Amino acid sequence: MPVDSMLYPVNLVLEDRPCLVVGGGRVAAEKAAGLVECGAQVRVVAPEVVDRIRQLQGVVVEERPYRRGEVAGYRLAITATDDAATNRAVFLDGEAAGVWVNSADDPANCAFTLPSRVGRGPLLVTFATGGQSPALATWLRRRFDRELGPEYVELLSVLAEERARIRAEGRRSEGLDWQGALDAGMLELIREGRLNEAKERLQACLSSSSD
Repeated sequence: MPVDSMLYPVNLVLEDRPCLVVGGGRVAAEKAAGLVECGAQVRVVAPEVVDRIRQLQGVVVEERPYRRGEVAGYRLAITATDDAATNRAVFLDGEAAGVWVNSADDPANCAFTLPSRVGRGPLLVTFATGGQSPALATWLRRRFDRELGPEYVELLSVLAEERARIRAEGRRSEGLDWQGALDAGMLELIREGRLNEAKERLQACLSSSSD
């Protein structure tokens, strides 16, 4: 992947999709765990595999080298090895088969990159540098990890509940002043435990924008 390539951000639905991880160390374990969290069907291939990978529920482990061409049987693949030749082989096989491949800390052998992320339930914030500095992406994640407290999840719940109510009434939620409501101090009210007031403020802002 060229360093100056513009990346197209996307969140993949991997539920029940077969995914391959090539590598058996600590980094491979982290990648495999992330795929498991998304409900993917994960297979790990490596000559040696750490215990953390074996402990991941539902992961199929094969202690052997990668076989040329096998990536074609998967929707997505991640390599996390110290062997440049293996990383390159998986990437080239993926390009030939139309399978998206990521190689940890090896942007030249990546069809996509993995951002650093902060997750709070359904709320997901990601940080990416186009593969130029994973260290900066991780630093940003650590900074915002402290900022995103449980009040943000509560705020998301309030917004989702109101959006669902509006749509259930047969009205469109687009075009309403959601941003004005968010700028009106809803988060601060939730932090202070004044949830009902936050809901009332949201409804007042949306009502005024629909008039």
